[in-house]
Amino acid sequence: MPDGPIDLHTHSAVSDGTETPTQLVRAAVAAGLSALAITDHDSTAGWQEAFTAAAETGLTVIPGMELSTNYGPASVHVLAYLFDPNNGEVVAETARIRDGRLHRAERIVERIAADYDLTWDDVLAEASDGSTLGRPHIADALVRKGHVPNRSAAFESILHWRGGYYEKYYAPSPLEGVRMIVGAGGVPVLAHPATHSKYRAMEDGVIRQLADAGLFGLEVGHRDNTEDGKRWLLKLAKKFGLEVTGSSDYHGEGKPNRLAENSTSPEVLAKLVERGTGTAPYVG
Repeated sequence: MPDGPIDLHTHSAVSDGTETPTQLVRAAVAAGLSALAITDHDSTAGWQEAFTAAAETGLTVIPGMELSTNYGPASVHVLAYLFDPNNGEVVAETARIRDGRLHRAERIVERIAADYDLTWDDVLAEASDGSTLGRPHIADALVRKGHVPNRSAAFESILHWRGGYYEKYYAPSPLEGVRMIVGAGGVPVLAHPATHSKYRAMEDGVIRQLADAGLFGLEVGHRDNTEDGKRWLLKLAKKFGLEVTGSSDYHGEGKPNRLAENSTSPEVLAKLVERGTGTAPYVG
C-alpha cells in the first residue's frame, strides 16, 4: 500500500474540474501524493487517461466516481471505488443521470437568461467534449461574462438554491446507489455528508440502512463538513462499523480545495482495495 498522502476524491475536466485527467495526475505527483482517486461525477470516462498518465510515476490511481443521489429535497453524493465500469446497471443509470443533469442545466440557463446576458452556447463553451455538464459550467460561463468574479461567488448568489433559478434532476436514492455500487463489485463511501447548510443530515436509521446494504465508509475529512458534523460522523462510524476517509474534493482552479488538504490512512485504503472486486487500482 502507498505510504504517502492519499487523496480519494478529485475531479477532472471529464466532469467539473478544470484539468484533464493527465493534468490531474501530474498535479498529484507534484503534490507528493502516493495515491489518487479520480472520482468524476457520474462518469468513468477519465480512468484510462489517468492510468496512462500515471505510468512509471509511482502514483497509484484508484478508479472511482462520484454518484449523484437524491435524499428527499437534498442532493447527496456517494463516492464509488473499484466497481466494474461495464456493469449494465451502472452504465444505464449513470447515462440517465447525466442526461438529467444536461436537461436540468438547459432549464436553469433558460431561466437565468431572462435576467442576465447568458446563452446555452456560452455554457457549452466551458465544457470539454463528453464531460458531465452541470451547474459548475454555468458558473464558469457567468464568470466569463463578468456577472460574478469566480465560481464560488456564482454558487453563493445566482446559482444558490435560494437564487430563484435552481432545478432538481433525476438521481436514485442513496440506498439504491449503494446497492448498485456493491452489485458492481464496488466500494461506496458517503461523500461529505455533514456540510454547512447544503445537505440535510441523514438520520441514524438511514445510515444504518446504508451500512447494512454495504456502505464502506464516511468521508469525514472534508473542508465543507462542519466541526459538529465531523463529530457526528465519527460517532456514526463507530456505531455502525464504518471506515473514515479524508479527501480534498479537488477541482483544479474550479474550487479553492487543494490536493491532500485532507488525507485517508493507508490502513483504510488497504481495506478499501481488499473490498473492491469490480476493477483494480492502477499502480504507476
